[in-house]
Amino acid sequence: MSAIAVADLLGLVASGELLAFERMASDARLAPDLRRRAALSEMAAAEIANYRRLADRLSALGVSPEDAMAPYVEALQAYHDSTEPRDWAEVVAKAYVGDAITDDFIREIADALEDPDRALVLDVLHDSRYADFAAAEIRLAVTDDPRVAGRLSMWARRLVGEALSQAGRVAAERATLTALIARDGRVDVSGLFGRLTTAHTARMAAAGLNN
Repeated sequence: MSAIAVADLLGLVASGELLAFERMASDARLAPDLRRRAALSEMAAAEIANYRRLADRLSALGVSPEDAMAPYVEALQAYHDSTEPRDWAEVVAKAYVGDAITDDFIREIADALEDPDRALVLDVLHDSRYADFAAAEIRLAVTDDPRVAGRLSMWARRLVGEALSQAGRVAAERATLTALIARDGRVDVSGLFGRLTTAHTARMAAAGLNN
C-alpha cells in the first residue's frame, strides 16, 4: 500500500470528522431539551477527538493534516450545505442515516489498508451507541406523530442520494482512493453501491422508516 494512498484516506476521514464536529455542534441548538442537546454535544466531542487522532497519525507519517484534508473539504461541505436539517427529527435522521452510509463507504476503502492505519480508521467510525440514540429518537418522533415517518423517509432518501453523489465525486477525483476500492484490479461500482444500499435499507427498517 502506497504512503500516498494511506495519507489520502486518512485525510478524507479526518476532514469528515472535522466537518461532522462543526455540524453537530451547530445542530445541537435544535434539540428540544437539555438532555438531547447534551447527547448531540457529546457526539460532536467524539468527532473532534477522532479528528485529533487522525491528524496526529498524519503528522507522524510526515504529512501535513491540512494538506491531506484539503482535496475533500469542498465535496464534504457541499453535502452538509445541501442537507441542512430544519428540526430535531431531521438532525437525528441525518446523524443516523447520512453518517452511517458515509461510514459504510469508508469501511469499504479501509479494507485495503494495513494496520495500524486500518485499525485506526475503523476505530474512529461512529460509535454504535450514537446510532442507537439517533434511531431511538426517530422512533419516538414517529410514535408521537405517525405523519413524521413519511417526511423522514423522504429526508433519508435525499441524504443517501447526496452522500452517494459526493462519495462518487471524491472517488472519481482521487485515483488513489479508486485504487483502494478496486478488487482484482477492477472497480465494481454497482457492487459497492449495492452493498451500501442494502445496509441502508436495514437501518431504515430498524428505525421504523420506509426505504
